[in-house]
Amino acid sequence: MKKSLLISLTALIITTLISPIVFAQDAENSPEQDISEAAATPSSDITVAVKVVKAIEVIGNKTISLATVLSKIKTRVGQDYIEAVISDDVKRLYNLGYFSDVRIDRQDYNGGVRVVIALEEKPIIEEITFSKTKVINSAVFKTKIKTQKAQFLDKKILKDDVDTIKELYTKKGLTNAEVEIETFVDEVTNKATLHFVIREGNKVVIRKLNILGNNTFKDGKILKVIKSRKKRVFNSGYLKDEILKEDMDRIVAFYEQQGFIDATAEYSIDYLYKGFVALDIEIKEGKRYSVGRVNIAGSNVVSKDDIRKIMGEIKEGGVFSRDKLSVDLSNIRTLYFDRGYIFANADESTSIDPVSGKVDIDIDIMEGGLAYINKIKVEGNTRTRDTVIRRELRMTPGDKFDGAKLRRSKERLNNLGYFEDVSFDIEDTDTADRKDLVVQVKEAKTGTFSFGGGFSTVDKIVGFIEIDQKNFDFTNWPTFTGGGQRLTLRAETGSTKNNLLLSFTEPYIFDYPVSGGFDVFKRDREREEDTGYAYDEERLGGDVRFGKQFSEYLSGGVIYKLETVKIGNFADGLSADILSEEGENAVSSLGFNLARDSRDNSFSPTKGLNIYSSVDFAGGVLGGDKDFYRFKPGASYYVPLK
Repeated sequence: MKKSLLISLTALIITTLISPIVFAQDAENSPEQDISEAAATPSSDITVAVKVVKAIEVIGNKTISLATVLSKIKTRVGQDYIEAVISDDVKRLYNLGYFSDVRIDRQDYNGGVRVVIALEEKPIIEEITFSKTKVINSAVFKTKIKTQKAQFLDKKILKDDVDTIKELYTKKGLTNAEVEIETFVDEVTNKATLHFVIREGNKVVIRKLNILGNNTFKDGKILKVIKSRKKRVFNSGYLKDEILKEDMDRIVAFYEQQGFIDATAEYSIDYLYKGFVALDIEIKEGKRYSVGRVNIAGSNVVSKDDIRKIMGEIKEGGVFSRDKLSVDLSNIRTLYFDRGYIFANADESTSIDPVSGKVDIDIDIMEGGLAYINKIKVEGNTRTRDTVIRRELRMTPGDKFDGAKLRRSKERLNNLGYFEDVSFDIEDTDTADRKDLVVQVKEAKTGTFSFGGGFSTVDKIVGFIEIDQKNFDFTNWPTFTGGGQRLTLRAETGSTKNNLLLSFTEPYIFDYPVSGGFDVFKRDREREEDTGYAYDEERLGGDVRFGKQFSEYLSGGVIYKLETVKIGNFADGLSADILSEEGENAVSSLGFNLARDSRDNSFSPTKGLNIYSSVDFAGGVLGGDKDFYRFKPGASYYVPLK
């Protein structure tokens, strides 16, 4: 009796101390509110006498303190005992994740009730060990599983960890790997030691691979579709479940594209000996369907002939495929989008004749109306100025939406080299036919600091150091980035040469589509005794450049260069023409260049034509010691490979 009274008084004191903290943390769902609501809700027509909680006793807690338990429940000493609140207390204690079992009983006590909370704590994990393994190091398991030391033992999480380890082995081709867990719990300290027993087994190797049921296509065609392979000299032939399941999807997708829309593929495995298996792939082709009638309705702005031209996948009499039909529907939407009808949509309905194998297609087009750009918003640029992005866009507020111009705008932004990703989105406005165009960019690293060195038989030992910023801004201190300018500093040295270069380019002078820049350089090249250069050469000079874009793909420029060239220390046996160049000469030249560049990407082009030419004139009215002209043409054409 004294012991119970002491526990009750202790609980009352702790409850009194921690109640304000608990109430402050959960004022929205306070115990008084829950109790009052529960008390105000009649459960039946029979009046039940409500008893007051006189004491709260907690038993079974070993590592979780009494204060922690009392802070999580809403039953309080001195308040009414309500079953609904008790039921919620059980849930709250379970949700802590500390206990494997929670029971709350009541006992008559001093004219009221004593609440007895019986807890069964989960063991705390003290150590985790693994069997010795060969294929996968145990250190990998520790980073992949969720169960960790100093956590409470959770059987559900343990089961997930077993599946995780098995999946790791499956990816390595060990589909027969077995994983078990040995658990040791110290009843006194409630500490648990876990040991993962892993039997890796042997890798399962495909010895035989049989394709069955493929009447239309040969085995070789099916084998090109799938990734699973039987063991060969240059192929391991490991059986991997996830790849095998993907192979079935690949086969079905292949047949669907060939008109077999009912095709299925399943596999079976026969275990042979010593980890070898025979893999049988059973294909049920079904009927091959072809396109019957194609009817287009709802096209007023765009002619049906233009729509049929854009439909490159589905033709009357051709093979029917839902994937190909989806591509053509997308092409129709793009056709309308390019003309400003961004609300246009194309839906399809099909009717199949199982006897003839014909599929009639009805395409219903909802054209909607023209849409215009309200505002252009730029998002994601933390360093690059808005104006640098906006000047590359081929559309302005007030223009109608144009898919071709949007694609070109994306190409131009990618060609800057400032962004990892460029995308567009459309936001609604208060006006139905006015939409905001959102340009979303993800900035890339535009500045580089590089250095290196090497050795060659001509230049001997060489080394260089370079600073290059493609998105430079000399007005933006202290980062000096975001203005779209380019600055390059490079120093190169070696046994036979020394070069210095300072280069600066402003692509839009005073925000006009005229570029300007300059280069300052010094190049020294020494004669090499037995091979390479036959004389010493020193070049010191610079140039000034200007350029302009005349149209979307046509651009031109002019460059004036002035340099002094000093040549001497000739090797034996040189011609008289070379010997006549000895001494110091000034070269003053003016160059013009013209280029038409329609490549989709200047860094990694996949399609487009690039034609360029330049002509240089030196001497004459330009002065200098040398008179010459030079013409340099060139062209490149890119075609995407299938």
